[in-house]
Formats: sequence, structure tokens, C-alpha cells
Amino acid sequence: MAPPRPAHSSDPPSHCLPFPLPTDREFERPKQGMQMMAQPKLTILAAVALAVLALASVASAEQGGGFVVTGRVYCDPCRAGFETNVSKSVPGATVEVVCRKFGASKETLKAEATTDEYGWYKLEIDQDHQEEICEAVLAKSSDPACAEVEEFRDRARVPLTSNNGIKQQGVRYANPIAFFRKDPLKECGQILSKYDLKDATETP
Repeated sequence: MAPPRPAHSSDPPSHCLPFPLPTDREFERPKQGMQMMAQPKLTILAAVALAVLALASVASAEQGGGFVVTGRVYCDPCRAGFETNVSKSVPGATVEVVCRKFGASKETLKAEATTDEYGWYKLEIDQDHQEEICEAVLAKSSDPACAEVEEFRDRARVPLTSNNGIKQQGVRYANPIAFFRKDPLKECGQILSKYDLKDATETP
């Protein structure tokens, strides 16, 4: 009986081929490449999932009526009523957010915050105050030399409702409010002379 013929005996020897035959390890390389391509896809899917969760959190906060009130407190050393090049932020100042019904004096909300080293404060309010007047009001200065307040200049109106067309994802920015020095600085006259502070009726 003739011995069995070796498998692929009709194939030409490898040294006669114009290119080398692939090895078993090279056959595994495409699989490894596919695994590496799958990793970025998983990373992208994870990022998309996190973005969806973040948007859902923002929507939930807006539906819940929560707000963040933020603003800045500064010292007006010239009693100008606006910021000049000698105005400075007031760190450690106390600010209150107060709400009341229209035409009423009774407060429905009173929350307090302290300014940071840059004069900024932040307050979290967890309710909607649609039919109320809400204001950020100066309460106490950390600088004894700049601690006076003037009526109507010591506060800034803040709309704490989601039904006013403002789209800021629950953040409300109050206008800057200022404490005043009792005695203006000596250089304030020269500083204010650079501003056009004349009334419209006096302007030629």
C-alpha cells in the first residue's frame, strides 16, 4: 500500500513564491486591529451618555424652579454711582437676596451670602418667585473705610422665575452693587472730570 500523500504536496515551496506566506501570528493581527477600533467607539458612546445625563440634570433643575444668583460687590471711593479706575472689589461683604409680593412689605424669602476674594457672591434659591419682587441687597461691608450705603443704590433687581423668557439655565446675574466711602478720595475730582456727567438739559 502506497504511503499517504503529504498535504499540500502540490504547492510550490515557499522559496519559489514571489511573497512570503503569512504566519499564524499575522492572521491574528486583523482581530487585534478590530479590537483597537472598537475602543474609541466605546469612548464616544460613553461621552454621549454623559452629555445626555448632564442635559437631563439641567432640565430637571429648571423644572424644579431652582436658581443660582450671582453678582459682585465693589467699593465706590468717589461716590460716583458707577465704577471708576479706583473702584475695588470688596471681599468678605455680606449680601442678602430678599423677595416680597408686589405691593407688600413682608418678606417671603431672605437668604444670605458672603463675597469671595474677588468680591463675587453666589446664592442657591430652590423656589420660583414668579409673582414677587426679588433683589440682591447689601447687608454689611468688611471694609470700615468703605461701608456706607445709599438708598436704591444698595440693591439690584433679580428675576427669580423661569416664565420671563430668560434662558440662562437657572443662573441669574445681578448688576454690581457698591458700598461708598464717607469721604471721597482726593483724586476723585480729577478722575470724575474725565467723565461727561452733565445733565442733558445743560449740554449745549
